Amino acid sequence: MSDRRASILPACAAEAFGTFILVLFGVGAVHVAVLTGALHGLWQVAVVWGAAVSLAIFATAAASGAHINPAITIAFATWRRFPWSRVAPYIISQTVGAFLAAALLYALFSGYLASFETTHHIVRGGAGSECSAMVFGEYFPNPALATADSVHVSRVMAMAAEGIGAMFLALFVLVLTDASSPARPPASVAPLVIGLALAMLIMLIAPLTQAGFNPARDFGPRLFSWLAGWGSVAIPGPRGGFFTVYILSPVLGALAGAGVYERIIRPVFFRSAAIPMKGTPQ
Repeated sequence: MSDRRASILPACAAEAFGTFILVLFGVGAVHVAVLTGALHGLWQVAVVWGAAVSLAIFATAAASGAHINPAITIAFATWRRFPWSRVAPYIISQTVGAFLAAALLYALFSGYLASFETTHHIVRGGAGSECSAMVFGEYFPNPALATADSVHVSRVMAMAAEGIGAMFLALFVLVLTDASSPARPPASVAPLVIGLALAMLIMLIAPLTQAGFNPARDFGPRLFSWLAGWGSVAIPGPRGGFFTVYILSPVLGALAGAGVYERIIRPVFFRSAAIPMKGTPQ
C-alpha cells in the first residue's frame, strides 16, 4: 500500500464515522419526534442536530478536519486549497457513514415505524408515504408540519432555502475555524458554536424543506429508504427534485458562502476591524 493511500484511509474513516454520528443522532431525533412523539417542537429536534454536529466535530476533526458534508468538502477544495484528489473519497465516505446510520436507525425503530404506518393508514411506497419516509430522506414542504394541499413550496423556493442554509453554514464554519479569523473562538468552543448555528438554521428552514444542507445526510438515508420499500417515493420522490434541492443546492450554497468569506469578509471586514479608527486609543 502506498504512503498516500495509507494516509487518506484514516481521514476517510473519520469522515464516515463523523457523518455516522451526525445522522445517527440528528436523523434519530427525527425518528423519535415523528414516530414516538417523545420530542415536541422544532427547537428540540434542532438542538439535537446541533449537539450531533458538535460531537461529530470533536470526534473527528483531528483526523480529517471534520467536513462531514460533501458541500463543505467541495467548498473547501474550491476556496481553501483542500486537495481535489481527496474530494471523491471524502464524499463516498460521508455517504457510506450516513447510509449505515440510517440502517441502524431502521433496525432500532422498525417496530415504531410499522406501528406509525398502520395507525396512519400509510402504504409504504404508495401515495402519501413520504409521511413515514421523511424520517430518512427529506421532502418539501415538511410533511410533519404541513401538507402539499395547504402550503405550497415550489421546487425553486426549496432550492433557495437549502442553498441559503448551506451558504450560511459554510460561512459560519469558516468564520469560526479559519486561523486568520479574529472571531475564531478556542478549538474547544468552535464545535459548540457551529452546532448552535446549525440549530438556528434548522429552526428557520425546516418547515420548508426539513433543512438538510448536506447531500450525504439526505442521500445516504434516502438510498436506504429506497431499498427498504419506499421506492419512487424515496427516489426521485413524489415531487421530484431531490437532486436539485438536496444535493445541488447545498453544494452551490456552500460554494457561495465560502466565496463570500474569502472575497468579502476576510479581506474587507476583518482587515477593517484590524485597522484602528481615527481617535481610537491604541
